[in-house]
Amino acid sequence: QVQLVESGGGLVQAGGSLRLSCVASGLTFSSKTMAWFRQAPGKEREFVATITWKSFTYYSRSVEGRFTISRDSVKNLVYLQMNSLKPEDTAIYYCAAADYWNQGRLPSNFDYWGQGTQVTVSS
Repeated sequence: QVQLVESGGGLVQAGGSLRLSCVASGLTFSSKTMAWFRQAPGKEREFVATITWKSFTYYSRSVEGRFTISRDSVKNLVYLQMNSLKPEDTAIYYCAAADYWNQGRLPSNFDYWGQGTQVTVSS
């Protein structure tokens, strides 16, 4: 059974930083493309960043230059380092994994999901 468990969310002031973690189990982590999505109240779930099994990274325009995705394939962990946070970054952040990624950035392009972790950025 695949499990993705996020941690590291919380309340931070604008301009601050947080690091999210996601630990994966029940899958061959080293061969999976991993991603972070987020969903704000009343909005659709949106792509944030992804990292392939070869560690190529892709970001949404709204976070590029501020967020960094990375992975540790020994510990089955994926991270999202978030710097220069803005109030508009407030959302529930979800970790996701794809068996065979086709470079899509929609939630439907990913097969497994965590329960999410809340990030709140105050102004």
